[in-house]
Amino acid sequence: MAKVGYLRVSTEDQNLDRQEDALRALNVERVFSDKIGGGTTARPGLQGMLDYLREGDVLYVESISRLARSTRDLLSIVETLDRKGVGLISLKEQIDTCSPQGKFVMVLFGALAELEKATILQRQKEGIQSAKARGRNLGRPKAQYPAEWEGVYNAWKCEKLTATAAMKTLGLHRTTFYMLSRRWEAQQHSGSPREAAEISPSPHLSSLESRQIGSIS
Repeated sequence: MAKVGYLRVSTEDQNLDRQEDALRALNVERVFSDKIGGGTTARPGLQGMLDYLREGDVLYVESISRLARSTRDLLSIVETLDRKGVGLISLKEQIDTCSPQGKFVMVLFGALAELEKATILQRQKEGIQSAKARGRNLGRPKAQYPAEWEGVYNAWKCEKLTATAAMKTLGLHRTTFYMLSRRWEAQQHSGSPREAAEISPSPHLSSLESRQIGSIS
């Protein structure tokens, strides 16, 4: 059985002295550390520590906040430790998962995390229902056709404009241009009424062409 320690501070200019002193008093044999925010599990020291631990080892931390910044992340790490047969001792909170009391505390953490998740989902559901009841549109707004869409689209389809020139004229990104083209074609093929609210009267094609002479290839 080995005593392994994990230390963490959020920034490079902070030092680990206080945490090191607390673990040194317990004769911890191997220490891993990170100088990075706890909001991510992509920490070299944390990953190295998890790889190093073996069955029967005990991980010591000065406080739970040094190991994880959210209940969900903490439970994920503890689950990994359990699979490896490794205990966890947090000095500040006096949690010891090697004891029945410590295991019970982790069960409570798990229950709180599930309650938090269920509460968030319930609030989201209620918010959606409330928005629908007020007639609000949910989701991302639908992309609108530019004012000159029909004329530019027809010129492109007749190969009087390149796709690049059409996108530049309409001020559209490539993805949006092709998405609107597919939607427009589907509407024409299905015989659906044009989206009058989205489309403004287009200028005559001859006028458009005269402005695009330099763009046509």
